[in-house]
Amino acid sequence: MIQDIKKDCEQRMRKSLDSLEAALVKVRTGRASPAMLKDVMVPYYGNDTPLSQLASINVEDARTLLVQAFDRSMIAVIDKALRSSDLGLNPITADVIRVPLPALTEETRREMQKVARHEAENARVAVRNIRRDAMADLKDLLKAKEISEDEERRANDEVQKLTDKAVAEIDKVLAAKEADLMKV
Repeated sequence: MIQDIKKDCEQRMRKSLDSLEAALVKVRTGRASPAMLKDVMVPYYGNDTPLSQLASINVEDARTLLVQAFDRSMIAVIDKALRSSDLGLNPITADVIRVPLPALTEETRREMQKVARHEAENARVAVRNIRRDAMADLKDLLKAKEISEDEERRANDEVQKLTDKAVAEIDKVLAAKEADLMKV
């Protein structure tokens, strides 16, 4: 039972870290990345559809994305969706859509750094909540007299070690993103 709780705790912490990495991919750095457009939704026959299902997104050069619509009649709609997204993009439309990414100013870099720190703090909170849940489960086992106090204490220490490891990993991912953001 203790092993199941620790295994579940570790898996959930890994998911929190994966979620953080996915959130940080969306935070714009100086380089173009197709993942930046992952959440752009385009109205298509009355339904909001992810841009990736309507077009291929490629990196043309370090600061330009190339969006090629599968259906040429959708180019204007995709252009409008890109402009109305909260990404602050100004696409250039012809047969294909080029999305130049403006150079990041120092102020913009600081704002992106704040966003990255906020995402990392959310991940830390999630990890701490997972630790709390695991320790509550262990306490329930102790109350049901399925484990001894010593076993509970050892398991709590192991859960805390998992938490410390996950938080250290979050800090490492955040430091790498911040270094990437501040690189000119």
